[in-house]
Amino acid sequence: MPKTEKDRYLSNSLIRGLEILKMFDASHSTLSLAEIAAKMGVSRTVPFRFLYTLQHLGYLFQDETTKRYQLTPKVMELGFAFLNTMHLPELARPYLEKLRDQTGASAHIGILDGTEVVYIARAATSTNFSTLNVMIGSRLPAHATSMGKVLLAFLPEEKRASVMESIQLQSFTTQTKTMMEDLKAQLEEIRAQGYAVSNEEFEIGIYSVAFPIFDRDGVISAAINIASPTSMINESVIDSQIIPAVREAAKALSGYSNK
Repeated sequence: MPKTEKDRYLSNSLIRGLEILKMFDASHSTLSLAEIAAKMGVSRTVPFRFLYTLQHLGYLFQDETTKRYQLTPKVMELGFAFLNTMHLPELARPYLEKLRDQTGASAHIGILDGTEVVYIARAATSTNFSTLNVMIGSRLPAHATSMGKVLLAFLPEEKRASVMESIQLQSFTTQTKTMMEDLKAQLEEIRAQGYAVSNEEFEIGIYSVAFPIFDRDGVISAAINIASPTSMINESVIDSQIIPAVREAAKALSGYSNK
């Protein structure tokens, strides 16, 4: 690869450290200092400092008897960080499509930004009406939507209190919670039951169920929901089919998302 002007900003130490980590694989689960030096094409004094640093950071372990190095489980954090910060929408797509097909309703994933839900992924039905045709990047009020309420409910207490101070409880329908005490009581119920329902709270004729998606530390990072016209929701299967389906999708995606 030809060098460019910006190549002068490259850190050779970081490059070599990462190259050492990549030397370990299924066929080479342990390596000696001499083997690493040979793979690098340098004398044994060159990689010693890199190996010591990687060992100090917890990415490598050296057997005191054999003096051979091996990776530690900490290197998995690098892979988890990638999944957690970059690819939730892509990872979620098959789950959203399955959820849509199971329920016949549009399925979405959203994150909390201030007092609004931002839609980051969707699997829409062919049914054409306003709320279910929200686009990726659309913003809806947290206090009047199922995803918004579940995101608020499962926030750490201090952070939730801070967000609640800035919420403007605008009324969208007669079902919208416009009194702070009523909303707080509803959020406590959501925490207790594990999911949120919005039954015509944001738009007349729209029913929605949402579950939290947690990161690998157990902190809420996103929410997943289905939304459907109330006329198309069979109340007899809400508890037996719809809620379990959304719960299953949320559980499958928990651990892959970022905070």
